[in-house]
Amino acid sequence: MREKRKKRLKKFRFHPTTTFIILTIFVVILSWVLSHLNVQSSYSVIDPDTLELQTVVVKVQNLLTADGFKLLISDAASNFASFSPFINLMVALIGLSVAHASGFIKAFIRNKTLKLNNKVITFIIILLGIFSSLVNDVGYVVLIPLAALIFVANKRSPLLGIATAFCGVSFGNAISLFTGSLDVSLVRQTTLAAHLVDATYHVPLLSNIFIMITTAIILAIVGTIAIETIVVKRIGKYKNAEELENTMEVSDLAVLDDKEKIERDYLTKKGLRNAYIVGIFMILVFMYMIIPGLPHSGLLLDMKQSVYVKQLFGDTSYFQLGFTYLTSIWFLVVGIAYAIGAKTIKNDKELLEKVSVFFTDIGGLIVTIFFFVQFISIFKKSNIGVVLASMGANFISSLSLSGIVLVVVSLIVMSLSGLFLTSAVNKWLIFSPVVVPLMMQSNISPEFAQFILRAADSITKGITPLLGYFIIYLGYLNIYNNTHEPITIRKALSFIMPYFMLIAITWFVIVVGWYIIGLPIGPHTFPTI
Repeated sequence: MREKRKKRLKKFRFHPTTTFIILTIFVVILSWVLSHLNVQSSYSVIDPDTLELQTVVVKVQNLLTADGFKLLISDAASNFASFSPFINLMVALIGLSVAHASGFIKAFIRNKTLKLNNKVITFIIILLGIFSSLVNDVGYVVLIPLAALIFVANKRSPLLGIATAFCGVSFGNAISLFTGSLDVSLVRQTTLAAHLVDATYHVPLLSNIFIMITTAIILAIVGTIAIETIVVKRIGKYKNAEELENTMEVSDLAVLDDKEKIERDYLTKKGLRNAYIVGIFMILVFMYMIIPGLPHSGLLLDMKQSVYVKQLFGDTSYFQLGFTYLTSIWFLVVGIAYAIGAKTIKNDKELLEKVSVFFTDIGGLIVTIFFFVQFISIFKKSNIGVVLASMGANFISSLSLSGIVLVVVSLIVMSLSGLFLTSAVNKWLIFSPVVVPLMMQSNISPEFAQFILRAADSITKGITPLLGYFIIYLGYLNIYNNTHEPITIRKALSFIMPYFMLIAITWFVIVVGWYIIGLPIGPHTFPTI
């Protein structure tokens, strides 16, 4: 009887939508329990004007009340409407849908990626995912759907492509090829924390550039090994092989005679040529818009800022705020340019009909996103994540640690806090007033302390369902899922757990190894002061 029950439980799987509803109820009940136990904590914030520490007491907010119920009901629509991951996804899909409907994406993949080894494609996608964090979170909304199409075209499981892209973006989220939007926020807080010990200390924006570039390459190599040796086995083969064939238009090409094939190839090349010319021209225009000092240039910069990096990646930069939209426009215009050259679309009506097909499977995802948004909104309102993170900061502060032990403990505690507080900037706001002075007193540079935060943020970012963009990963897995059973949160996490474990070990080796060897982490910047 017990074995039968176990088998029944194994077969029974909650749909992600149902799971998020249950989790929301669980968080509400948990907030009631913790608030009645008077669970609270405190952390210090730095006054930027006086450099004095101000104590902030944070308590678990009881949501199992009449006011909590009213909050849950009244904020549901506004929470959903203001959920930026979903908004960014819809904006990105407008351009991608046109590029896909015109045939540009399929033609480009056939022309370029089919000539590459599968491992090379995996490496490129992971590296692009890592570097995509340079500008907001465009990697999640553009690279994930693109990776699915690329893997399908190469007769591989689209689920593997989705997992590859998500892992690349999330487990390398705090790393980039150049100083980006995250650096602007982190450096500001690191400098304030350093001033608690030395009021003259300056933290350069490029202070982590050497170690970031090296780490990005190492993570891409290790990630490729993880995907190609372990994750590919976990996901398995895509069961409907005929779908893979159809996406390559094998059946369509087979019915064409030689003359029609030659004409089709000619039009495809013409369409690609049009797309490349228009695409390169648009990139040059976008680049001109971020170069200050030239006639009518700098339109996408925040010229109120004095430093160029802040003009480009600051919180009010037009480039930073509108990058997803710019990417969508690029795909849209390039797709139309291809359609004109390749004659794949007769008119606007046909284009819109084909575009609508691209959004067919998004309906179910929207429902799941709605309840997911309520879950993470309720969790944030409960303050549970902030309380746990501040407890972690207080734990580090209570220990008399120094040197490599302080480095390792800080990395572990900040990594664990990332499971409940997914924003790197918010984590650093809590941890920097504790970690930076402690490390400076132990002769460890504030710049290296900042890199430890980057490592901690990247280690656990991909395995917490509280990450706003986790729903994009989970949603796309279910869009391409061709089995009768839904892909649950547990199963989605099981796909990427081997990647997480290998990358976590790699992060620890990089942080500890770099500290021991003492290599420069940026221009004139080292792990020690």
